[in-house]
Amino acid sequence: MNFYNTIKDYENPKRQYEEEVLVLDDTDDIYKLVLHNDDIHTFDYVIDSLIEICKHTLEQAEQCTILVHYKGKCTVKTGSLDTLKPMHEKLISRELTSEIL
Repeated sequence: MNFYNTIKDYENPKRQYEEEVLVLDDTDDIYKLVLHNDDIHTFDYVIDSLIEICKHTLEQAEQCTILVHYKGKCTVKTGSLDTLKPMHEKLISRELTSEIL
């Protein structure tokens, strides 16, 4: 085998490589439902609202309520706009402050 032929083969390989590309066909935008702190409602009221409206477990609702209290806000649910909009409206109807981001 000639050394120069080896270099030539390296620079112009005969093997062709296939490249796999992942394509997302159905991309559903992910939105966040964020609950903000207020000085009006009790912990129990907020917890009950999250359980009923956002279908949280008791533990999830308690954790979110504590985060809202100490951090000022918390993402309580993520999903599509169609899923979050009714929850947002129900939270507002209970005079809780929320927004969709």
